[in-house]
Amino acid sequence: MNAGEKQRTPWIVGVSGASGTPYAAAVLRALLDAGESVDLVVSRASRLTLLDETGIAFRDAHWQDDLREWLARGADGKPGAFDADVSAVRYWSAGDLAAGPSSGSYPAKGMLIVPASTACVAGVALGLSKDLLQRAASVTLKERRTLVVAVRETPLNGQTLRHLVALDDAGARVVPTSPAFYAGATHIQDLVDFVAGRVLDAAGVEHGLYRRWKGELGGGTPGE
Repeated sequence: MNAGEKQRTPWIVGVSGASGTPYAAAVLRALLDAGESVDLVVSRASRLTLLDETGIAFRDAHWQDDLREWLARGADGKPGAFDADVSAVRYWSAGDLAAGPSSGSYPAKGMLIVPASTACVAGVALGLSKDLLQRAASVTLKERRTLVVAVRETPLNGQTLRHLVALDDAGARVVPTSPAFYAGATHIQDLVDFVAGRVLDAAGVEHGLYRRWKGELGGGTPGE
């Protein structure tokens, strides 16, 4: 980096194998729309989920094309619903444990895991670091940076609940992927965007993904 050049400080976004790839797409689009840089880690299991939920095969060698196609797709599965500029994204393979985000000296604002499977939650809570996603999360915690874990599972058993409490105790923000209805949702994308917005709220990133509560009953009534 040349003297006077601004250092790139991205948000790391980890996508694990839980159902909910539209949540990840909504978060990624909103981060990019906010002018944020993104480092993306897609787990091996999440590739299977992405293929099942969207029909998109995410490939290391063609990640830009595949990511662009994914982010352009709406929550209802329709392609071309969004414009997707991925020029601010840097992709790291989940098996690359020598990648930048594996080190605490690598600059980052924090990390968002969207969606977070119970296996991912357990791995991060126990500090297993079995792949880059878990390692980056462990680094985020040890460096006292923001870690948001958007857990996607129901029902939750006692073991997972204990892991989530451990993450909360370690400083992570636990955000269940639970949409609300007071914002006047009329489409599946509205429900997805509400969850994505709450993830970004937890990270302190500005967005306009949902209508906020203003203390007035009926404010989210469709048509108002």
